[in-house]
Amino acid sequence: MELESICVFCGANPGARPQYLAAAQAFGRRVAEEGLALVYGGGNIGLMGAVADAALEAGGRVLGIIPGFLKDKEVAHDGLSELVVTESMHQRKAQMAARSDAFVALPGGFGTFEELFEMITWSQLHLHQKPVALLNLDGFYDPLMAQIDRAIGEGFIREENRPLVTAHPDIDDLVAALKTYRHHAADRWLPAVAG
Repeated sequence: MELESICVFCGANPGARPQYLAAAQAFGRRVAEEGLALVYGGGNIGLMGAVADAALEAGGRVLGIIPGFLKDKEVAHDGLSELVVTESMHQRKAQMAARSDAFVALPGGFGTFEELFEMITWSQLHLHQKPVALLNLDGFYDPLMAQIDRAIGEGFIREENRPLVTAHPDIDDLVAALKTYRHHAADRWLPAVAG
């Protein structure tokens, strides 16, 4: 699959350290410089706003997808290339998935984790074959990757599904991984049932 758009999941807060905001801005610029469209949650705050603004300033195309209740709270970005307003969070994620060729999580909180894991799960279930990657800034996602490895060790995730999410310490490594990704999900993700 040719890479034409990247969906970014990230925090609606800027985080506690300036490195997070700087990384979001750098990633947004890089997406635009690569000639890729940026798809994201449509907000104008936190890392979300920073990644969108940086992509726009670098001449990129930015598609925001936001549910109506968040738009009504005046957190929608009003300067995007395109803003799609959905009726629900579920529709938002479906639109983000349909309009993206890859998924990247920058640092974030519950919403970022939820969106990330849905895309990993959909990949495991063969609902898409798109790359899912983490910008592992200063080891932010090390504990999460360790938990995934523990789940593999405890028999809850198949070892062959480990490559469904990758973590990269810098943007160059991450972009290279997206461009060379090949889907490796196991054909089976559940244990055999005796009977």
